[in-house]
Amino acid sequence: MGRHFEVRAASMAATAKKKSALYMRASKEIYMAAKRGVPDPNSNLALRSAIDKYRKTCPKDVIDRAIKKAQGGDATSYIEGRYEALGPAGTLLIIDTLSDNSNRALVNVRTIITRKGGQLGSVSYNFEHVGVLAFKYDGSEEALEEDLILNDVDVKEINNEDGEVEILVAPNDFEKAKEVLKNLNITDFEVAEVTMMANDKITLEGEDLKKFQELLDQLDDCEDVQNVYHNVDL
Repeated sequence: MGRHFEVRAASMAATAKKKSALYMRASKEIYMAAKRGVPDPNSNLALRSAIDKYRKTCPKDVIDRAIKKAQGGDATSYIEGRYEALGPAGTLLIIDTLSDNSNRALVNVRTIITRKGGQLGSVSYNFEHVGVLAFKYDGSEEALEEDLILNDVDVKEINNEDGEVEILVAPNDFEKAKEVLKNLNITDFEVAEVTMMANDKITLEGEDLKKFQELLDQLDDCEDVQNVYHNVDL
């Protein structure tokens, strides 16, 4: 069938693998949010946030199965972990894990980092904990900001590029901000999550970029890794 088929087959397998990893992360996060409270997004803000985070990237049946698993009293429990790391070429990473084995999670993360020339170390000074809401909007940016402030939302920053709006808010005001926007008929969010955002970003090229991308791919493939935040402008 030739080289073309081999390349295409490998690409399809890689895409399927990434989707599988994404669905697993979504399932674990939604399951844990449902298990910690009432397994109903209408009365469980954490569950509603987890669903909104993955609504754009995961099929509805993945979300529904995770909620039903929690409703059924499943005894599976995942432990949260956070690791900070200095990666290759001046890169900084924060890696969140959600695992049924915290020792394995630590070993897996440390092994991936060290094999790429990095090491675990403190980097949180370069990151800010923020809520991010991104959506299409053709109205007044000033009016939008005013509505949020009048509703006591701590707005960190608003960026508008050709009708693509990104709002950064204090993490504690994330749900409040989302409700204010929904009252303005803004309900279709491209991004709606609380995240860690680097204060200063760097640009990589050539071998440095290749090595860093390989590092991200390996972390993405790790069953214990839930989220990866970094300071590289990709």
